[in-house]
Amino acid sequence: MQIFLLGESRHLLAVAFMLVALCTGCVSQSWADEASLSIKVLVTYHSLSGNTERMAEAVAAGAKSAPATQVILKRVAHVTADDLLSADAVVVGSPVYWSNMSGEVKTFFDNWQFKFGVFPEFKMKNKVGAAFATGGQISSGKEVTMLTILAAMLGNQMIVVSGGGAFGASATTEGESPGIDKTELAEAKALGVRVAEVTRLIKAATLR
Repeated sequence: MQIFLLGESRHLLAVAFMLVALCTGCVSQSWADEASLSIKVLVTYHSLSGNTERMAEAVAAGAKSAPATQVILKRVAHVTADDLLSADAVVVGSPVYWSNMSGEVKTFFDNWQFKFGVFPEFKMKNKVGAAFATGGQISSGKEVTMLTILAAMLGNQMIVVSGGGAFGASATTEGESPGIDKTELAEAKALGVRVAEVTRLIKAATLR
């Protein structure tokens, strides 16, 4: 009887080891699949002086550095319905005009409904959204501008993330910090990286 139990125990132990190996393989494969999952990030902006454009380019570079990430970089006036609706994430940048987003960026958001027809189906639902801004002075309304961008995204039931700062990446472009410096570009790149990483996690979860 004892010999039988010993043999059975060995058999059960072998089965247990096999299951652990299979599960480990499944988890490893799952992680590998998530890492290679293709995502599309739309980085769009308005820029008059070129400062916001430089930040947009850094955001795009950050997103591109993530594996299997396709990035579309366009001015808001050039974005099409397909650009918007096919993207898994949308990052919007604006200069600060009187403590708010520029008129061009506001028109872009208005176009989501009047031109692209995202409502009432909430076609942007569960896509990732993020914001960045440039302003002349330290207290010129950059945070307010980013919050208005994020508010428009939240109204469309998007999942908003920050990065490079509390509400997104930003840059001060006048006074003692003219133009865009290396630190600000690094923050913009960090925003792009985080958007890509969070987008991949969300997309992988929805495909399970």
